[in-house]
Amino acid sequence: MTTKLSLAALDTIKAKAGVPNYDRSQLTAGIVHFGVGNFHRAHQAVYLDDLFNAGHDRDWAIIGAGVLASDATMRAKLAAQDFLTTVVEQDNNRTGAHITGAMIDYLEPGDIPAIIARLTDPAIRIVSLTITEGGYFIDPASGVFNPTHPAIVADAQNPAAPKTVFGLIVAGLKARRDKNVPPFTVMSCDNIPGNGEVTHAAVSGLARLVDADFADWIDANVAFPNGMVDRITPATGTREIGIVADDYGIEDAWPVFCEEFKQWVLEDHFPLGRPALEKVGVQFVPDVAPYEHMKIRILNGGHAAIAYPAALLDIHFVHEAMEEPLIRAFLAKLEHDEIIPVIPPVPNTDLGDYYKLIETRFANPKIGDTIPRLAQDGSNRQPKFILPSTPIA
Repeated sequence: MTTKLSLAALDTIKAKAGVPNYDRSQLTAGIVHFGVGNFHRAHQAVYLDDLFNAGHDRDWAIIGAGVLASDATMRAKLAAQDFLTTVVEQDNNRTGAHITGAMIDYLEPGDIPAIIARLTDPAIRIVSLTITEGGYFIDPASGVFNPTHPAIVADAQNPAAPKTVFGLIVAGLKARRDKNVPPFTVMSCDNIPGNGEVTHAAVSGLARLVDADFADWIDANVAFPNGMVDRITPATGTREIGIVADDYGIEDAWPVFCEEFKQWVLEDHFPLGRPALEKVGVQFVPDVAPYEHMKIRILNGGHAAIAYPAALLDIHFVHEAMEEPLIRAFLAKLEHDEIIPVIPPVPNTDLGDYYKLIETRFANPKIGDTIPRLAQDGSNRQPKFILPSTPIA
């Protein structure tokens, strides 16, 4: 027998899974997040849930937002369970589940006035993004923001009714400026080199198509910290939903499975303040680039390197690919001979040891990460994950 996930059911669920120890009715929003997918719910939302459980900064809860049809599906499923998520952490020797409650609302995708109104709210001090590598309108040939993309052109022509995340951010910033509300910080949580700089280019680039003076104001006043994010988080399917039901007795329409390991390194540039995430393991550093180069080239580059050979061998899971001697040897040689030697030094980190950790993570049979997930969107991923290692070499 299963129990449908909801606030009212937490007392029942806590017998088998961890639940928030805080009163969610006392949380207030400080963050609007675009792109409420699995990674966000396994990473940023978990860090904030940990912080709230530790009794800190409960005025930094998350409000979800999105612009895609899939966002509407996610919102409907989460709304039906009070925006709670079952997060199942799976390591080689340990599995555990806990319910996260850091998200307290999710704006209707397509409700442009409601989204802009929330972005204008002075309580919102951070707008964060997890919109995937392909969501930043980067020209694959040049590697820079593409102002001629049809979606960007459409938003520039009709800035009062934007359809893209960046159009909404620009509209929200303009509304704040017009009302003398200080601008929020824009924080990318995507696997992109220099993700803050890339986000800045997209926001400012779109604004410049509409109003050059306003774009100059954005350049001078809005913070776009760079960050490195890491946690292997596979897609959710019937397998994962079934495990949550069978092992934990929870009916969750869209649970999240992830590894136990997680890492977040951020530049500490938040003019309106930020949650004290250093209390729950986030590293705040002056320069994210060394950590970013390490992670994106060794981990994401490693994923990108093995995806296609594994697919050609009809291997479905990543851990099965790591059991294939040729693929494991190919990955090790590529990493040790081609990638690691050209990565700049990382503070207090041995890159050889870091790769050993990556090998262990890739080989985790519990996580169920799939080769099709790694192989999708290659035209956006390969230039970001593989090519940065080649010009230097």
